[in-house]
Amino acid sequence: MMTAEAGAAANTVAAYRSDLTLASQALDGGLVDADVDTLAKLAGGWSALSRSTVGRKSASLRRFFAFLADEGHRADDPGKALPRPGTARTLPKVLSHADIDRLFAAIAERAARDPLDPNDLRLSALFELLYGSGLRATELVSLPRNAVHPDRPFLILRGKGGRERLVPISDRARAAVAVWRTHVAADRLWLFPSGKGHLSRIRLYQLVKALAAEAGIPPDRVSPHVLRHAFATHLLAGGADLRALQSMLGHADIATTEIYTHVDSSRLVELVNTRHPLADMPPR
Repeated sequence: MMTAEAGAAANTVAAYRSDLTLASQALDGGLVDADVDTLAKLAGGWSALSRSTVGRKSASLRRFFAFLADEGHRADDPGKALPRPGTARTLPKVLSHADIDRLFAAIAERAARDPLDPNDLRLSALFELLYGSGLRATELVSLPRNAVHPDRPFLILRGKGGRERLVPISDRARAAVAVWRTHVAADRLWLFPSGKGHLSRIRLYQLVKALAAEAGIPPDRVSPHVLRHAFATHLLAGGADLRALQSMLGHADIATTEIYTHVDSSRLVELVNTRHPLADMPPR
């Protein structure tokens, strides 16, 4: 139902499956028949978890019991016993322009040692797309081999919920991908192949962490998603329109994009001081 009717992304379906499996194990296989008191006791064991994790687990179980009730498998819906902690929207981790320069400098140093090393060419293409286009990790590693056209300055992506969007791609990124693609066999389906499939998100995560350490940046500050945040924050600081940024990031709700307006408060102050109608008038 989550896939066919709700159009949930593969990662969302995997998270729901994990939550339901763990809940079923905790109840010795009695999840389907759990009542309000049983679910309240189950949720009581989540006290050490973060608010976001509790919210996700609750949402998974509420959706499950609503499904059972809708399909006639239960006459009641005990999901009301589950907590609704709400969401605490935290500011994303941000990398400075200097941090980004250090990461790309580390890639350049690798290239200087061996310009034809396939691993380094792949790493360059990955980073150019992560920071240059703000792709999600899943979107990046699952790009088809011919997704990046040398004469087309944008990508067509299918993101969360199956929504399609256009994402601009820089000349640098297209050049890096073109060089890397010469090392990808023509019979491979993916731009970043690995084994019988494509590069995994976990492997991408490891590559990003390793490069961060090599660049002298604490690895816990850098991840594929942090590079996506850096793309958004730096674009917004450079004067990008919020609606355009929402489209590029693939956010269904602009409220998700608006969090980046809280990251660079210095730019907001500058906007008031330079763009406000009274900015040029002398104080009284």
